[in-house]
Amino acid sequence: MPVRTVAFLVLDRCILLDLAGPLDAFQAVCRQMAPLGIVPYRTVVVSQFGGGVMTSSGLAIHTEPVAVLDAVDVDTLIVVGGTAQVQPFVPAGLDDWLRGYAPRARRICSVCIGAFVLGAAGLLDGRRATTHWLDVGRLQACYPAARVEADPIYVRADPVWTSAGITAGIDLALALIEDDLGADVALQAARRLVVFLKRAGGQSQFSPPLMRQMATEAPFAELHAWMFEHLSDDLTIERLAAQANMSPRTFSRTYLARTGTTPAKAVASMRLEAARQALLESDAPLKRIAFACGFGDEQNLRRTFLRQLGVGPQDYRARFSIGAT
Repeated sequence: MPVRTVAFLVLDRCILLDLAGPLDAFQAVCRQMAPLGIVPYRTVVVSQFGGGVMTSSGLAIHTEPVAVLDAVDVDTLIVVGGTAQVQPFVPAGLDDWLRGYAPRARRICSVCIGAFVLGAAGLLDGRRATTHWLDVGRLQACYPAARVEADPIYVRADPVWTSAGITAGIDLALALIEDDLGADVALQAARRLVVFLKRAGGQSQFSPPLMRQMATEAPFAELHAWMFEHLSDDLTIERLAAQANMSPRTFSRTYLARTGTTPAKAVASMRLEAARQALLESDAPLKRIAFACGFGDEQNLRRTFLRQLGVGPQDYRARFSIGAT
């Protein structure tokens, strides 16, 4: 079995868990295969110039300079981003280095806002990608040639893999391990880390819903508030247009232009969010939740959850409600 070199490229003020989580996933595989005399991975942590790099939690980590990779056959390069206070920071010259080095690695990956470094190097152009749910809009705005998706935990667009934020780096690493060594090895690593091998659902399980934010924002704040109060009604374009004092055609065109989504998708998102919150905050039966949130019946509610979140409503409640264990 070949020894695969996995290099982690870190930026100043990176989130420690973005590095430590996936790094420990690869090390878990090394520990479990050591008794067999097998070394599946070699890991190295690098930064642009090497030396100490300060993490966002105040803990400094030692790194090698990226120049050491010139003499190494890197199988997988994983970029761990830095601070994202205003706009994720990409150090001058690092994008050029990555653009030149990328063809040498079999896989190029990012954890969280490390995707911005990949975008600066042009590696996301024409590809699906994701990042932390807080930053998907900025990633798309910065790199419009990318196809940024808000919900996935990670996205594979060979040879580029991107992941969502923080603990999603572990999901990414386990997926890479499974791709290399098979599901059994990845499952054993997940058990050592006490995590799910494949997490149910996506980022929308954890992020504040866009539709709830929209309910307090212009230009349709009053309409959104009214929609939240009437989710069980038949919210047709005609009824929404009448509520907004517009013709259906003008309303549809204006709504899409101002919000970036269609009225039908907005209604669907609001209903899903209302049902999600009801499951988390109450013990009401599914039939009652389905009716109150506009799904009509329990079967439609179940189909929507499976399609959008990858998990049924009962399982969602059991896993994520306050009383879940």
